[in-house]
Amino acid sequence: MKLVFSIDVEEEGLFTGEYSREPPGVENIRGLDRLEFVSKEFGFPLTLLVSYRVARDACARKVLLDWKDLRGAEIGAHLHHWSTPPFDKLPYPEPVPADLLPPALLRAKLENLLDALKTNLGVTARSFRMGRFDIGTQVPKLLPELGLLTDSSIVPLRRTAGGPDHFMAPCEPYRLEGSDGRTPSVLEVPLTMIPLFPRTRNAVYRQSSFLPPRVRDFLLTAYRHAAVVGVHPAWFSLSAMKLAANLHRARGGCVLCMFLHSSEVHPGATPKFRTESDVRRLVDKIRAFLAWLVRTGPVRGMTLEDLRAFF
Repeated sequence: MKLVFSIDVEEEGLFTGEYSREPPGVENIRGLDRLEFVSKEFGFPLTLLVSYRVARDACARKVLLDWKDLRGAEIGAHLHHWSTPPFDKLPYPEPVPADLLPPALLRAKLENLLDALKTNLGVTARSFRMGRFDIGTQVPKLLPELGLLTDSSIVPLRRTAGGPDHFMAPCEPYRLEGSDGRTPSVLEVPLTMIPLFPRTRNAVYRQSSFLPPRVRDFLLTAYRHAAVVGVHPAWFSLSAMKLAANLHRARGGCVLCMFLHSSEVHPGATPKFRTESDVRRLVDKIRAFLAWLVRTGPVRGMTLEDLRAFF
């Protein structure tokens, strides 16, 4: 089993329903040091997917370079298009769905993000995740043109009202369609989300297509909460994480892609983890899961870029 531990490294001010062009700060990045044990004790490298505002902050840069140079982390790109320039006045509320952004504007935002990573961190990013997992149909076509060859923006068993429908996406890595034949194809590494009963997923999705959109969204969301487990410590209990890993392994899966927000390891940066005790319990859960995973292994930690060589 191969484990990718990916973290969206981002600014504060999210999870409030507001999407400001000028976020309040990036102090949560200091909380990444709480996860030093992941590489120091278990030997698993982190994949740090960094937003534009973080890449431009001097204090955050020092933290990220320490992770890259001293702990073997990969630094990739994480596009928050609502806070990444250039900006244009559009007839939609933020966050504007990726597919509603003018193609030239979307490309310019991606280019500015990659330039910020290169200029401030000396990194040519190869891995990517779209903010809010809103990869749409435009983004996959741009990624290989800009040198981004591994993506992790898809959450299987998830359908967003008015947004992407990835309910039936595979749980294992696969190649994205859309290559023009001149650029390399992009490896998609979806977050690990596992149905408890695989056959019910197909049946529920098929039946939902006959329902009105709002009822369909409600049904698929209810299914995700009631009949799906994953390895994401901010979303699932420790027992559910273990069950997801066991089920995936038993069904022939060979990659676990675990996900976290950097703001979730900084008290008060998200509504769910308000206190030091909240964050400590989250970190303890991560440590316990990794220890269990190693004990029941074998397992090998990899970055998103490393994983591409195996597919």
